[in-house]
Amino acid sequence: MKKETLDYVIEKTHVLMNAASCSSEAKVAAQSWLDAVGTVNEAAATKKYIAELEADIMPIDNLIGFADSEAGVKCFGAELAKNIAAHAREIKAAGAGYCDCPACTAVAEILARKTELL
Repeated sequence: MKKETLDYVIEKTHVLMNAASCSSEAKVAAQSWLDAVGTVNEAAATKKYIAELEADIMPIDNLIGFADSEAGVKCFGAELAKNIAAHAREIKAAGAGYCDCPACTAVAEILARKTELL
């Protein structure tokens, strides 16, 4: 992998880990990948990291469904859930395929380099 790609993904990985919306599983996978960079375990850790990121990124329709659900209202509160659903519909109409929270944005940026990582 090119140094430029590695540096970029390391930077975005730190952004992901610092995002309030980052799941605990993604944080663990990110740290495991960072720990493996430059070691014999890097290739295997990269595959695991990418698999976790692909599982964690929130498709826009899933976000809308969750925000509109009882579980979404419980998680966010009624007003915020309504606002999240409205925002998600708005960005979907503009062509977004995924949530645009800081964690999902970082994941999308990392996954855009997936071929270079593998």
